Amino acid sequence: MMDLNDPELEFADLVYAYQSWVIAVINDEKLESEEKLLSDEITEEALNAMRFLPGEVTSAIETSLARVYEVDADELAALLFPED
Repeated sequence: MMDLNDPELEFADLVYAYQSWVIAVINDEKLESEEKLLSDEITEEALNAMRFLPGEVTSAIETSLARVYEVDADELAALLFPED
C-alpha cells in the first residue's frame, strides 16, 4: 500500500499507481481476460495518486494506454469515471 506521507514517495510511484488502475480497468472491461486485475487496493491507490498528479499527467496516461490497447479514449473515460 502506498504511503502518501512517506517522504521517499516519488512522482513515478504516483504515476505507476494511476497506470496500474487504468490498465486493470482496460483488462477487466475491454480485453475479455479471464483473470481480473482490478482490486479495491488498486482503485484506492489510484484515487489517492490522482490528488497529487496534474490533470495533464493523468490525461496523458489515459491517452497513451488507450492507444496501446486500442481502446477508444472516450469509451475509456466512461469506464474510468462512469459517474461523470
